[in-house]
Amino acid sequence: MNATPLVALVGNPNSGKSALFNALTGARQKVGNYPGVTVERHAGRTSFADGRPVELIDLPGAYSLDPSSPDERVTRDVVTGAQSGERLPDALIVVVDAANLDNHLRFTLQLIALGLPVVVALNMIDLAARDGLTLDPAALERELGVPVVPTVAVRRRGIDELKAALGEAVRQGPVVALRAGDNSVHEDIATLQRRARAISLAATVSETPVRRWTHAFDAVALHPVFGLALLGAILFVMFQAVFAWAQAPMDLIQAGFDALARFITATFPDSILRSLVVDGVIAGVGAVVVFLPQILILFFFILMLEASGYMVRAAFLMDRIMASVGLSGRAFIPLLSSFACAVPGIMATRTIEDEKDRLTTILIAPLMTCSARLPVYTLIIGALIPDTRVLPFVGLQGLVMFALYVMGIVGAFFAALVLRRTVTKGASSGFMMEMPKYQMPRARDIVLGLWTRAVIFLKRAGTIIATTTIILWALLSFPQPPAGSHVSPVDYSIAGRIANTVVQPIVQPIGFNRDISLALIPAMSAREVAVAAIGTVYSVDNPDSDNGNRAMIDNLRHRWSLATALAFLMWFVFAPQCISTIAITRRETNGWKWPAFMVGYLFVLAYIAAGATYWVATAIGL
Repeated sequence: MNATPLVALVGNPNSGKSALFNALTGARQKVGNYPGVTVERHAGRTSFADGRPVELIDLPGAYSLDPSSPDERVTRDVVTGAQSGERLPDALIVVVDAANLDNHLRFTLQLIALGLPVVVALNMIDLAARDGLTLDPAALERELGVPVVPTVAVRRRGIDELKAALGEAVRQGPVVALRAGDNSVHEDIATLQRRARAISLAATVSETPVRRWTHAFDAVALHPVFGLALLGAILFVMFQAVFAWAQAPMDLIQAGFDALARFITATFPDSILRSLVVDGVIAGVGAVVVFLPQILILFFFILMLEASGYMVRAAFLMDRIMASVGLSGRAFIPLLSSFACAVPGIMATRTIEDEKDRLTTILIAPLMTCSARLPVYTLIIGALIPDTRVLPFVGLQGLVMFALYVMGIVGAFFAALVLRRTVTKGASSGFMMEMPKYQMPRARDIVLGLWTRAVIFLKRAGTIIATTTIILWALLSFPQPPAGSHVSPVDYSIAGRIANTVVQPIVQPIGFNRDISLALIPAMSAREVAVAAIGTVYSVDNPDSDNGNRAMIDNLRHRWSLATALAFLMWFVFAPQCISTIAITRRETNGWKWPAFMVGYLFVLAYIAAGATYWVATAIGL
């Protein structure tokens, strides 16, 4: 043995390991990098209870000896002696969070099985007691077969006892027969988790009913069958509520825009300026803003699920499914973020270490049904899908909305499956995650989140959507047909001629009409612009008719077949109609190669899906 023993602190992230390292070493620390990697190496000195010096290293937090990041790889290599330039530790201090014992013991079992002297620091025991959890350290020590010392690192409680236990463990040396036949290093996660849970229960003296209810609910929420059914039911209720709860506030907003349009029409003389305000700004922007209640309802559910602690459990459920198509479990959070907007979702892929995993996640992120699609979906569904009950409390419109979201997820998984076997071929890696406590969401946080989302949406409506709508209005308004002409003002305009001669021949085979041709190009700026574009088209085409959402719905019912509407919805499930998403993809991939590939494959997918939908719907008489 070296004159100065080397001891490593190991544990899960957020176990209080760094606080314990600081308590043991004080100011006697130094920071560098491990040889060959850019992972920080924290080292220091302390002493045993008898005064003998000890070298201490604080290893990066890890969840298992199966690394999924450079940090975890360093930890694995150090404790197994595989780290270049780093000697094998003489002993390990395994730091576990007393309040999250069953999850932290999973890694502890793997470390004990290595055969090195181990002392377990049962840290944050005070917070566990505060939460109503009483543990028996002696029972835990019997179950694990290694010394267990209760500690509160931030208050230096248990430090002397820990040093004494560590000195004795180092004196005894490696315990190769610690647990005969122990194969914890190589056991799968599920087996380790069952063992960890059994040991945790044996060491638990008492716990509050809330903790017992948490375990009981998790038995359902995390079940591979019942958990997925629960998640599906939550999402289904969410989309039913998007229609059922939003109608009254939507009508109120629409009435406000209608009153404003009537006031301007009655107050100002007929002119280009009045047409710009009424047919361009109010008809276009108002057609989008009216869907704000539905977007807020959707985000209300998302914020509630995040704040309650359920969203991480949904990620756990989806991990196995994602792995089946070659995606890393770390991709779940970026993809989940993409339901709000693909831009932050793509930026969140920076947490994915494997480049092939990260690239695959970026390429499929636009398939997640972002909130910008919601105005398009709700407009078409509200206009052309009957508001009937399929079952009690189950509306057909909400069912179609739910199906569109599912279609986006299925499409993303199918794309990932193909990509991981072709252009981004490579092995996928799993990941570990902490399960947060269930808690009641704070009303203030929910309200603040909804306010932030409303401000972002309204700013978008007042900038990108308004600008695009005004440009489209100008292209739709000039040149104007001669007096007495029977040609539609839209068909006679610059935009109408482009749509009829360039776009229409391309999209007509998949059932798209002139209105859709006019909406597709401006919708590239932002998906919800499609609604504003359609509203502007109908307003310019029929200047003497009423504007607003109800008038637009009437036009849709008279001009669109159900087959065309379904094809249009399928187009928006897959088409990459968002310049911001393309721009952020270029920035994150450092070039135009992958954004061009993404746009190309998504447009092909959208064309095929829309065409197949239209042809099948037409064949069955829709």
